[in-house]
Amino acid sequence: MNTRLIILLALLFAIFAPSAFAAGGGGHGIDTPEFVQQMDKFPAQEKAAGIDGIMAKVKFRASEAPFLAVSTLIFVCAIIHTFFAVPLTKMAHRVQHEHDASIRRAMEKQGLPAHASDMVSFKATMLHFLGEVEAIFGIWVIGLLAAMFYFYDVQAVESYMSSVNFTEPMFVVVIMALASTRPVLNFAEDCLSFFAKFGKHTPSAWWLSILIVAPILGSFITEPGAMTIAAMLLAKKFYRLKPSPKFAYATLGLLFVNISVGGVLTNFAAPPVLMVAGPDKWDLSTAEMFLHFGEKAILGILTSTAVYFFIFRKELGDMSKKLADTDGDGTGDLGQGHGPVPLWITVVHLLFMAFTVYFAHFPQIFILGFLFFLAFRMATAHHQHAVNLKGPVLVGFFLAGLVIHGGLQGWWLAPIISSLEQLPLFIGSILLTSFNDNAAITFLASQVDGLPADLKYAVLAGAVTGGGLTVIANAPNPAGQALLGKFFGDGVSPGKLLGGAIVPTLIVALYMYLMPDDGIDEMFSKDLSPDKVESIEGPVAPGTIIEESTGH
Repeated sequence: MNTRLIILLALLFAIFAPSAFAAGGGGHGIDTPEFVQQMDKFPAQEKAAGIDGIMAKVKFRASEAPFLAVSTLIFVCAIIHTFFAVPLTKMAHRVQHEHDASIRRAMEKQGLPAHASDMVSFKATMLHFLGEVEAIFGIWVIGLLAAMFYFYDVQAVESYMSSVNFTEPMFVVVIMALASTRPVLNFAEDCLSFFAKFGKHTPSAWWLSILIVAPILGSFITEPGAMTIAAMLLAKKFYRLKPSPKFAYATLGLLFVNISVGGVLTNFAAPPVLMVAGPDKWDLSTAEMFLHFGEKAILGILTSTAVYFFIFRKELGDMSKKLADTDGDGTGDLGQGHGPVPLWITVVHLLFMAFTVYFAHFPQIFILGFLFFLAFRMATAHHQHAVNLKGPVLVGFFLAGLVIHGGLQGWWLAPIISSLEQLPLFIGSILLTSFNDNAAITFLASQVDGLPADLKYAVLAGAVTGGGLTVIANAPNPAGQALLGKFFGDGVSPGKLLGGAIVPTLIVALYMYLMPDDGIDEMFSKDLSPDKVESIEGPVAPGTIIEESTGH
């Protein structure tokens, strides 16, 4: 049967491949897709036609390029699908259980034992696949590419996919794999243990250390690296103790928010900052990020964590009763250590991480470095955990799907970003971030010529503030869910995650918006060259609608 299937596929390829290549296949001479060219022309067309207002622009663009409206509809369906991931997983388990019971009964009637290979259920497997959050956006990419082919042709599909930048998904896969190695985790645990020892290594001390120190370290080891380390330590120290669902979701939501804002102390660790930090964008230096965002981020992390600590202090205290007393003070603690790893191996691992972070924009370099790391890991296998790339690859697949969908949402996001005043834009950025990767929000804002400093700040502050509300809001979040999802029964509920993240999000929002900062104008005005200012046709008054750049 397999041989026949292979022959059939080969025949189909032989029949359709020539026409596909004739239509532009093979990757040669790829032009910019028509719908991308249309997106570039929208601002000039609207200005010439006198089209004003957010809804008027959105309607005009949808009528000019119906495929873009369809692409957004598909993206919305993918987002809705994420809310059904948990019910689909539960259904998959039920179908698998019923299938297993049926097979066992059938085999017993024949007097034969049931083997694992007999228990495979196609229906249950497909339901489980459809309920895998990390796979959802990749699944809907199939529908997106089908729609693209229907409206245009194979060449449009090829040219668009060739234009998508997959550097971030690849970087996250590599940094996750490096951060989850035994030497790096042991090193991170030792560093956090230094802070936890002030609280005698109690659950409360470790919880505070992981949720405060690890996110701030994310500004230096990148947010995906910090998320991986923090999530794995939370799994080891807390989630294995089977905390209450309320505590589990509150901790996960707090982790996502703290990681999102903890990476803004530098200009390279947080994806939404990285997207606009370059000299050709908003030209943000690490010193400027530290001075104008760092204090607010640290205060937000400290306040949010303190609030949740006050709420869950009793449950954290009760956890001590489940633990052994390793230091003899009469209280259960998390002071148990780990097996030793030679210092030189740990140093080499940290150098591989530093190498990857330094060349984060060059996948051909950091992937080459990762291949050398895998060889080094094999040579030191007696000091390593088994390599498990399933989690990092699934997270990379999730982000790749999100990048593909997100690249087609600018047609409606740009009019919103360019038409709001500071407070509405700050709130809008938080809300838009919750269902579209926050790096995409800041990238689109960077395409608007002459955007005033206060609006740039509103977009960037809102994007990092809302990065913990959903799994798709910030690139490192899928990594955290992949590592901790097994402790949430049939999966992480989007609604309960939102409930866990809403309080710290509001706290950070208050710091980001209300805390005075006299240096914002100077920080964000460096790229306002005279030609860009003139393109706005005079001073920018509150409520002025700014046309987007025609650059893509």
